[in-house]
Amino acid sequence: MEKKLKVAALRDGTVIDHIPSDKLFKVVHILHLDTCLNQITLANNLESKKIGSKGLVKIADRALAVNETNKLALICPDAKINIIRDFEVVEKRPLILPDEIREVIQCANPNCITNHQPIQTSFYVLKNADSTMLKCRYCEREVKVEDVKLK
Repeated sequence: MEKKLKVAALRDGTVIDHIPSDKLFKVVHILHLDTCLNQITLANNLESKKIGSKGLVKIADRALAVNETNKLALICPDAKINIIRDFEVVEKRPLILPDEIREVIQCANPNCITNHQPIQTSFYVLKNADSTMLKCRYCEREVKVEDVKLK
């Protein structure tokens, strides 16, 4: 049986693969792809042996910065990041949750200064054996990673 590509190959850029289907548009939001001028290919609900149904993002002529890929660890820690040059994978980048996350999450505390003033949000990442929590730099409210509200 001949294997066919469902999405065209990328000459240069970044491929984000193995995104859970329900997280694809959160990835688009975090990376601000809705305002990106590069050619972008989005695919969703593709068959995946590992996760059942997956999403895929291809961004032409752009290698994501490490801090951008690390933000992805927040919502899809098992996604795969491949940097492509001349149709070849030149780097497979692991997703690592950084120690601090800025501008991506809205604080759940209605009294937090970030919800009333033009201040960039900032959360510390608190890792333990059971779960990962985020702590607001300003009001110190803690929230589970899976319960965060993206800005």
